[in-house]
Amino acid sequence: MKPGTFLKSTALLDGTFFERSVIFIVEYNDKGAMGFVINNPFPRKLNELEEFKHIIPFPLYLGGPVDQEHLYFVHRRPDLIEGGTPVDAGILLGGDFKAAVKHIDEHTLTGNDIRIFIGYCGWDDGELDAEIAEGSWEVLEGGMLL
Repeated sequence: MKPGTFLKSTALLDGTFFERSVIFIVEYNDKGAMGFVINNPFPRKLNELEEFKHIIPFPLYLGGPVDQEHLYFVHRRPDLIEGGTPVDAGILLGGDFKAAVKHIDEHTLTGNDIRIFIGYCGWDDGELDAEIAEGSWEVLEGGMLL
């Protein structure tokens, strides 16, 4: 497995937070793995959060059950957002969030360029591999996040 991999939950995860989830893995190393559920829209928009009430409406996604007090994002615009960590195929994790919000509000960034998540999915070393081995996750070939 490597960053940039997509996982789809199987029936073994039905009835859990991960039922019918597709996960985009952004980190995978000897400490574990981190990813985001990419197909679970959050019921509120970015501008409905107090800190961002003065910007245009922009979709949020419920990225996972861990740390739902913070926003995370992936994008494909390093020309507009500095400081991101490369994930795979032109996708970067994080960077200058203030710049991202400014470009969203100016319509320079669209939903095709950036996806913002509340929370994330995290696994300790070996944990995700064990879940894949037991059949909880199907590794998808290819896939397109943005």
